[in-house]
Amino acid sequence: MKKYIFILLASATLGLTSCSPFQVRSDYADTANFNSYKTYKIRIDDLKLNDIDKDRVLNELSKQLQSKGLQSGENPDLIVNVKANHKKVTDINSSAPYGMWGWGGPFGWGVGMNRTWTSNYNEGAIIVDLVDARSQKLVWQGIGSGISVDSPKAKQRQIPEIMMEIMKNYPPQRK
Repeated sequence: MKKYIFILLASATLGLTSCSPFQVRSDYADTANFNSYKTYKIRIDDLKLNDIDKDRVLNELSKQLQSKGLQSGENPDLIVNVKANHKKVTDINSSAPYGMWGWGGPFGWGVGMNRTWTSNYNEGAIIVDLVDARSQKLVWQGIGSGISVDSPKAKQRQIPEIMMEIMKNYPPQRK
């Protein structure tokens, strides 16, 4: 019995911890030899972030690339392009009808009211492109969205998390 309870608790914990608030996806070129890439250089031409968030993104990205065995270099195998954007999101929510119900059972007449409300917020995304420095072709791309742009405390926590989630898919596992 204790064994079953332990298994149930372990699977519940795993299920809760594996849920991510972010939407992350990646794609790669089938022809790329990811084992041949040893060095990288980050290019931030399109990284339109404030200096605080830019440092967070670049520091975490460098940490993730180095954990994958890549080293920063001036004559790199990979050029890393980082981009960020955000969009305005409107959520529309509606509650179930409530109120007084009249005669006739479940199919009779009565009065019921719905409540509908909207919430507006900004959601951010980070795009990481890895470009083969020799061929100048994109070999891998990771995209993560779902960052709470409007909350500085959330961004402080979420940027490292989303960078880790994005880079989890590099190098790609070929099927």
